[in-house]
Amino acid sequence: MVKLVEQCSGVGDLIQHDQVLRQVRYEFSVFQGMVPGSGLPIPGQRTLTGSIDFDPTRESGDLVGHVLTLKLEDGRHVGIRLTGEGGAIAEGRHGHGVCCC
Repeated sequence: MVKLVEQCSGVGDLIQHDQVLRQVRYEFSVFQGMVPGSGLPIPGQRTLTGSIDFDPTRESGDLVGHVLTLKLEDGRHVGIRLTGEGGAIAEGRHGHGVCCC
C-alpha cells in the first residue's frame, strides 16, 4: 500500500555539483510505502515522481540520467534524476542523504 504524503510545485534552482544551472518550474508528488493495517511507513519505500520545465531535445541532454539537486522555493533540497521523457523526473539518491521530506 502507498500513501500520497506530499505534493509540491513552484520555481526552484536546478543544481549540479554545487553550481546552479538555471531556475526551473517544478511539480512533483511523493508517495510513501505503508505497512498494511498499521499505517506505519516502510523505511526506504518512498517514491518521487513529477516534472520540471526541461526539454532534453532543446537543452543539455547530457544531464539525463544524472542525479541533480532541486532547491525548492521553501529552501529544501531534493535529489532528482531526469528520466529523458520530456521534463519527467524521478527521485535521485545522493550519498550525503539529501531528501525533501
